[in-house]
Parts: sequence; structure tokens; C-alpha cells
Amino acid sequence: MIRAYLRYLARARDEHSLHSPFLFALYTRVIRTDNRADAAFKPIRSLQRTLRKNQQIIAITDFGAGSKVNSSRQRTIGDIARNSQKPARFGRLLFRLIRRFDAKRIIDLGTSLGITTAYLAQATNPQQGRVLTFEGCPQTAAVARQNFDALGIRNVDIVVGNIDDTLAVEVAKSSPVDLVFFDANHRYEPTVRYFETCLTAIHNDTVFVLDDIHWSDEMEQAWAYIKAHPSVTVTIDLFWVGLVFFRQEQPRQDFVLRF
Repeated sequence: MIRAYLRYLARARDEHSLHSPFLFALYTRVIRTDNRADAAFKPIRSLQRTLRKNQQIIAITDFGAGSKVNSSRQRTIGDIARNSQKPARFGRLLFRLIRRFDAKRIIDLGTSLGITTAYLAQATNPQQGRVLTFEGCPQTAAVARQNFDALGIRNVDIVVGNIDDTLAVEVAKSSPVDLVFFDANHRYEPTVRYFETCLTAIHNDTVFVLDDIHWSDEMEQAWAYIKAHPSVTVTIDLFWVGLVFFRQEQPRQDFVLRF
């Protein structure tokens, strides 16, 4: 990833490279503007600190590419919280994207302990919006349910099982979707397959967010495939995540922007 990051730094631009009013506003008001002081995040941060100290051991069922840090099938909750959870700034970015596009039907591929999912849920109106989150590991999903209960989150539905078996059925029932966060199987073929499955439920303003687009050669190949897909009009490479848009009114462009 070091070489990929150096390439990214050499190519990344800022708002001065954006001539579209839509993209300029998105970058300056959503991507580059942080809302870390938002009161909605305090309970999530507090819970995350507690999870990092949790020494309970759970059995891991992993259908994906595994962890680069700890591939053991027996892990403590604290280890997962420290090494497998996305940094809080990505949760806040997802929160801002949901608010910006008023997303109500959200799909989250990869629940883990539920911290990032909590950011998604907190951004939605609990009476109108719901998050459908997918987790392959039953014991991890059970911890996530406990965490949602602790946070008082009621607008999340967890689908437990291999996403290869569950995604298509659930997407068909959830169509159309407003935002999808891909953070599950970090390999080329599953990522492309999940992307194409979720494509069946998009509308003009749907947003896809792909995690770890430079995590491996396979993920970079998947990102290249997605950028070239005829349904896609605009992509934004923020190195750690990639944003995908389907707005037919936008000229087809790919951007590499600082985050």
C-alpha cells in the first residue's frame, strides 16, 4: 500500500480542480468539512473506547480476505475494535454523505462490531430511514446487536450469513437503495459481484462507497473495473475509500482528491 499511497499523493488534487458546482460543493462541504464535534458521536466514541478494552474471546467466521493484522479464528473483542474497525473519520464521512443526500435506504456490507454501522444509523431519521447490514460471523453479529442496544439504535436490521447467499435476496426486497457501503470481502471477484448485485437497486442519486480500494492488487483491479462500468458517471478516489455516483446529468469523470 505504500507505493499506492505515494502514487495517490502525486495525483491527488483539491477543490481548485473541480469545475462542476455539484462536485465543488460535495468536496468542500462534505468531504473536506469535518463534524467531529457533533453530539451524536459522543456515545459511539465512548462505546468504542470500552470495546477496545474488552478481553472477551469470540470465534471468528470469515468468508472474506481475512485480516492483515490478526488472522486467528479466536480473537478478543478488544483486538477487533483496535485493528478491524474503521477510524472514526470515515464514520463521520459516511454520516455526512447520508445527510447530504438524505439517504433513507442504506446497505452496509460488513457489520463487524457495528461501530461504522452506528454512524450510518445515527445519520438517518429513525422513523423514515433504515440500515440493512450484513455480517458473516454469528458471534460478531451478536456483539453488534448488543452495541446497537447500548446506543439505543432501533433502525438497523442485521442479516447474518455468507453475503454470497444473502445479498441478492435482500437487495431485491430493499430496492431502490440510496447508499451502499462496501466493506466485506476484499477480493476482486466478490467485490465486483456485490457491486453488480447492488446496481440492480440504484437510482440517479444513489451513492456507493467502497472501502480499501488500494488495500491489495485485487482491490485496485476491482476499483478499475467499477470506474470503467457504463452505469458509473463520476468516481472520487480518496485513497482509503472510493465514492461512486450514477448521476446522468454529470459528465463522465474520475477524480483523485485529497482527504
